[in-house]
Amino acid sequence: MQNPDIYTVSRLNSEVRLILELQFQRLWLVGEVSNFVQAASGHWYFSLKDQAAQVKVAMFKQANRNATVKPQNGQQVLIRARISVYEPRGEYQLLAEMIEPAGDGLLKQQYEQLKARLQAEGLFAEERKKPLPPHISRVGIITSPTGAAVRDISTVLQRRAPGIAVIIYPCQVQGDTAAAQMHAMLSTAISRNEVDVLIIGRGGGSLEDLWCFNDEQLARAVAACPIPIVSAVGHEIDFALTDFVADVRAATPSAAAELVSPDQSHLLERLRRLQSALVQAQRNQLQRLAPSLKQLEQRLLALHPKRRLQQQQQRLDELQLRLNRVIGQQLTNAKRQQQYLQQSLQHLSPAKAIKQQHDQLQQLQQRLQRGISLQLKQQQQTLCRLSNQLNTVSPLATLARGYSITFDDKQQVVTSSSQLKAGEKVAIKLAEGGFDAEVIKLNEP
Repeated sequence: MQNPDIYTVSRLNSEVRLILELQFQRLWLVGEVSNFVQAASGHWYFSLKDQAAQVKVAMFKQANRNATVKPQNGQQVLIRARISVYEPRGEYQLLAEMIEPAGDGLLKQQYEQLKARLQAEGLFAEERKKPLPPHISRVGIITSPTGAAVRDISTVLQRRAPGIAVIIYPCQVQGDTAAAQMHAMLSTAISRNEVDVLIIGRGGGSLEDLWCFNDEQLARAVAACPIPIVSAVGHEIDFALTDFVADVRAATPSAAAELVSPDQSHLLERLRRLQSALVQAQRNQLQRLAPSLKQLEQRLLALHPKRRLQQQQQRLDELQLRLNRVIGQQLTNAKRQQQYLQQSLQHLSPAKAIKQQHDQLQQLQQRLQRGISLQLKQQQQTLCRLSNQLNTVSPLATLARGYSITFDDKQQVVTSSSQLKAGEKVAIKLAEGGFDAEVIKLNEP
């Protein structure tokens, strides 16, 4: 059994990216911006969403520096982008090349989509277009009868070929009903079959002003018209769908009048035919080579080193954003730890312990003072009681009642006359003071 071809994840993501980038052409998307981030490198990253889904978008600095609008969250935008894969995460994403607000951008998108569909149907093909008649005697103009275009065309025709008759098919060339009116006038011109060539157009204006010339039904009617038609819409830089489906496109209404005017020189006519043939040959050659060129261009874009650089730039932006988040989280954790340590330090502060000890010392001093006062009071009460008791048995109290105490010469209390002899000296103690005496006579007890 032959060994299977085993893919690595990196190889799988790389080949998926090549398949997507080669398979899908540039496309237009409209949606709401969300999660917009501008990296330090200048690249933009955001999501484009609608009511049911969303897709990630990267717009690198090389593309967004030419943008006319910077995306804001919640903004409706129109982008032109290519599909790719961000290989490190295996996520499919869009690489935006152009961005603009929805509105005019949406009209451009609708214009490009309709243009692509009509071109695919062959309505722009040169082989189906009719040449202008060599001899033109009547020119029909489908435009506003009061606009600048009809005056410019009439002036040029009067100067170059006064003999050409001009028939105006009046209609509006701006507004919601303009396309329907031009369609009706085109049908009228076809049914009357009174002119050799038709000119349809107007002067310059904004995209909205010229929008009626991008109407699908009008474009199909112009393409199907049996009368040769010259489309002359706006200025030279303006393009409408009628320009592509018409038999001839003129840069301005005045240029259209010159195209349908007889040429004064056969040499110029021959030159015009040769130029047309050369342009046609070039177009045919370009059309034959366009698919190969497009495929090679897409493959070159897919394999270009810039794509790998963009992947690395996006990876760098992703790592930088992740680093910023981690640093922010670490700073938050450190701040919380600092607050905790500060609270713990305050709780264990010597000042707090000293205050607690001081408060306890004051409490003990108060208790000591209360104890001393209580003990003194108790001692005073005991002393008073003992004093009273002592006073009760004290000889001094007896002396105070008029009695006295006699001491012999040895300072012994004499309690009996038998202890004394006549002529012996004694000391008499009174309540207040005393005196010495001599025994003169002894009385028997």
